[in-house]
Amino acid sequence: MYALELGGEDDRFAAAEAASAATGVQVVAPGVATATAVTDRVRNLAYTHRASEVVGTTDASVESARVLLDTAGIEREGTVAVRARDVRETAGIDTQRAERTLGGVLTDRDFAVDLDDPDHELRALFSEDTCVLGWLDIESVRDFGTRKPTDRPFFQPGGMDPLLARALVNLAGARPGATVLDPMCGTGGGLIEAGLVGATVLGADAQRKMARGAAENLARYLDDEPRASGDWATLQGDATHLPLPDDSVDAVVFDAPYGRQSKIANLDLDDLVAGALAEARRVADRAVVVGDQSWAEAAREGGWTVEDEFERRVHRSLVRHITVLDAKSDSALDETGDLR
Repeated sequence: MYALELGGEDDRFAAAEAASAATGVQVVAPGVATATAVTDRVRNLAYTHRASEVVGTTDASVESARVLLDTAGIEREGTVAVRARDVRETAGIDTQRAERTLGGVLTDRDFAVDLDDPDHELRALFSEDTCVLGWLDIESVRDFGTRKPTDRPFFQPGGMDPLLARALVNLAGARPGATVLDPMCGTGGGLIEAGLVGATVLGADAQRKMARGAAENLARYLDDEPRASGDWATLQGDATHLPLPDDSVDAVVFDAPYGRQSKIANLDLDDLVAGALAEARRVADRAVVVGDQSWAEAAREGGWTVEDEFERRVHRSLVRHITVLDAKSDSALDETGDLR
């Protein structure tokens, strides 16, 4: 069993993303989930910060945590450190006292403490009335601030922040060996994040300058990047008539235009999105669509199964509606978390 430290304020959304890199994910307390197994893809998650091998769970008191650790079997050698968290300040515990108390249990067992570079780190997660103890196993890479839309070689207003873009491509199934398509790629923010988790990425946009600008951004962030597969391409194209064979990609992710009228071939927005969803269904078995309104009903009419829906508030006047789509009768992920 593993404990997952979730980020953001929407635990259901974070847990759904975590399920792309772990199995049996279940939220057990605010900001904390458990999983029966995890993969190295946890490193690529946006809204999961850490995964720890669970020692045990108890109520949210320092004394109960001490008793739990004192009675637990510990098959580890080397130096240790204890990090305690009052997750979202919901438990009201003194984290420094918790660290001293739990550290004392470990030193009583002849472990040496190294706060700077320990061989093992014990995580004590206090959230509401729950405490989960676990040995840190995997941390996600938190470098999203290096890819702000305004810092990219090609910038246009309205670009999605890389943290959310990463979560969306993970929900879609981006990973090494997968091919991810964005048929309305804009400046390529989603494609950058999909490429950085190892997927092959394809982008199309109705405007030539956007397709070229996206290519400039992809070259900046994916070429010569060890994490990326190195395989990417962009083209000027119509999202409702893609020059791709049937079933040629693994997943489609797109951020639909906002407002009622599209600027693409003078199409009504409803017709544009319906056409894009139909094309996405033709070329892939999984998709994530984002908009300033829900496109779930249009997706159902286009033959998709709606797997999940989320809302992400950007500011007072904008809420992003996220719809996760699957074309298969059962889950698109097998028990190992890989696309079938």
